Amino acid sequence: MYRNYDDFDSKSLASNPYLIQVNHQIDRKRPDVTQFHKSWLHLSSHRLSPEVVPFLLSDIGEGIGEVTVKEWYVKVGDTVRQFDSICEVQSDKASVTITSRYDGVIRYIHYEVDGIAKVGKPLVDIEMAANNDEQMDAVLDDETDKSSHISQTTTQDISFQTTDKVLTTPAVRRLANEHNIRLNEISGTGRDGRVLKEDVLSYIENINKKGIVSNEEKVAQSVAIDSHRTQPKSPVKPKLKDSMILNDRTEPLKGVVKAMSKTMTQALNIPHLGLGEEIDVSELVHLRAQLKQVSKERNISISYMPFFIKAVSMALHEYPILNSSVDDKCENITYKTSHNIGLAMDTKQGLLVPNIKNVQNLTVLEVAEELNRLQQIGAKNLLSGEDLSNGTFTLSNIGSIGGVFGIPVILPPEVAIGALGGIKVVPKFGSDEKTIVKAQTMTVVWRADHRVIDGATMCRFSTLWKQYIENPSLMLLHLK
Repeated sequence: MYRNYDDFDSKSLASNPYLIQVNHQIDRKRPDVTQFHKSWLHLSSHRLSPEVVPFLLSDIGEGIGEVTVKEWYVKVGDTVRQFDSICEVQSDKASVTITSRYDGVIRYIHYEVDGIAKVGKPLVDIEMAANNDEQMDAVLDDETDKSSHISQTTTQDISFQTTDKVLTTPAVRRLANEHNIRLNEISGTGRDGRVLKEDVLSYIENINKKGIVSNEEKVAQSVAIDSHRTQPKSPVKPKLKDSMILNDRTEPLKGVVKAMSKTMTQALNIPHLGLGEEIDVSELVHLRAQLKQVSKERNISISYMPFFIKAVSMALHEYPILNSSVDDKCENITYKTSHNIGLAMDTKQGLLVPNIKNVQNLTVLEVAEELNRLQQIGAKNLLSGEDLSNGTFTLSNIGSIGGVFGIPVILPPEVAIGALGGIKVVPKFGSDEKTIVKAQTMTVVWRADHRVIDGATMCRFSTLWKQYIENPSLMLLHLK
């Protein structure tokens, strides 16, 4: 506690070894001890005894106030060092690994697995090693900052204290934070050594490749060991009662499911306009077969989706109102310059919708490359907040799972969405209208916000998109 100089006499000062005279001029960072001031800070002399400090959950951005604890990497009594993983938490949008700022011993864990942790509240209590002035200074910083709003910068400082001198942007720091990466381990390719987003993504990709190689080696070792073993024991039959759970259970909505519930509830306020169309994709199937070898040489897997996505972007140039958003009261409409096309993705966490940024500036091959990246990191639960934010139009490829067609629901504040059915082989009249030929067709269902988009506009957009898909050569005339 703080006390004034006038409260003490010379005898009390001489007899109390726990009073250290320091300056108490408070700024937003920490006390300034460079000048003499008449106040006293009550601290342990020389910091000889261990200190138990709470490790707070800081703001992880996107206005998120709470997260679900998915997994603990430590237990009470474990020793941790700075940047060691503490736990994994799941927000409404992505999974984030929380790392330690201190060296010490875990003394208390505040939440069970699947517990709801609040931003600004303690996750764990850590007993720090004695005589560690640097850590105690960090605690003082934390205590001073408690009275102010927890910011995104605080989150970056807690997880990556040694990266403050790295030249980069806040968005790149957050990306590195979400993937548990130290920025000072990355060689920046920007001006004056600045670390760019591409540098971080390349670093993540290299780590993933090493992880794949390591797993393959482990599998090979396991196979070699198994080949030298004797005959395996008879398999144990599972108990019937273990495989039959007859009791009902109730649990709260969490993570991605909770976010989906919130978004779909908002979508109920939108009057949906629907339009279905059948598309002949025979020419596109032929074109993709021709381009497969080219994409393979560049180590890019090219599906039909990059063509669908690029065709949407080209149609949006003609009908920009479909690439807009409206406010909560539907009083203002904002036309978006960027075509950030979202893709409904089925992941282990549930339904997520990452988006490909600025499709209007990308070639079909570049769209395919970015789509490959999102699919790979989505399968590993590594989608970042940046990957999931700022979408302007969404496609759902439900046909890749099954079904003839799907009826999608708009994702507010977007105003349109499309659902693509599966490609099927059907008989069809040829150009002479007499012969029967084999055709490959699919269905698409568009939904639009009828408060700002009328049926005629949606129909013209669909017709233009259909022309690009049925005659891919037309796309060449309009590519920019």
